[in-house]
Amino acid sequence: MCIPKPILVALAGTILVSLGLGQQKSQTIKQPPDVINAYRICEQFQKILSQNLDFNAAFDSTFTTDKSRQRGIAIKDGELGDIDFAGVDDQTLINAYKSRMQLIYLMFPLMSPSDAEEAVFFPAIIQAMFKRKNPANPVEFATFASQLERDSRDFRAHLDKLVAKYPAVAERVRKFKSDLVTGDFAPPKSSLVTPLKYYGSGGGLSTGESYYQIEGYTVVRENGQMKIAGIKFFTRLF
Repeated sequence: MCIPKPILVALAGTILVSLGLGQQKSQTIKQPPDVINAYRICEQFQKILSQNLDFNAAFDSTFTTDKSRQRGIAIKDGELGDIDFAGVDDQTLINAYKSRMQLIYLMFPLMSPSDAEEAVFFPAIIQAMFKRKNPANPVEFATFASQLERDSRDFRAHLDKLVAKYPAVAERVRKFKSDLVTGDFAPPKSSLVTPLKYYGSGGGLSTGESYYQIEGYTVVRENGQMKIAGIKFFTRLF
């Protein structure tokens, strides 16, 4: 199956960060409260996602609530095109990002199908979702965002039908959900976790702002609470 750049995302790392964390047995280090809470918010994201693979619910409960941050995340991480987003309103951008991420998380359980499974998992109508071109200009973005939302709903319906018909797919989904919440999700016990400083451009962070990189999650302190400000995937062909 040929899937374009926006969907060539990581499978290892971020989605299963709960496995193998904090298992070193040397002298225990007491982590600052912000570190502990940073890990907790990432764990919360995965727990919510594991219930029904609902990215929107996980996002709303654990991500930054600052609209300007959310907008920056959508532009930088959503791979929604290279257009001038100045004329696109915040909520349309954020909704497009949520829909794209929802599609990706729903697709994860179906990855690496056998030759026989591929045609069933990814028929032409489903493959078309991942071949849609990004909008050529800001005027087209609202229509594009609405299509992404429809695609995510249609893909969920497709996945639900596969689960009901094929026990092997039901097991794939069960295992994926289980992996999200399996393992010791905790800070390292033998090394102190320290914040990093952001000196990049765009995204949900400001220049010089402190943040934590918890595996693939970017976590910041916002209004006295730790919040996710991005998920970084590693490119992998599949």
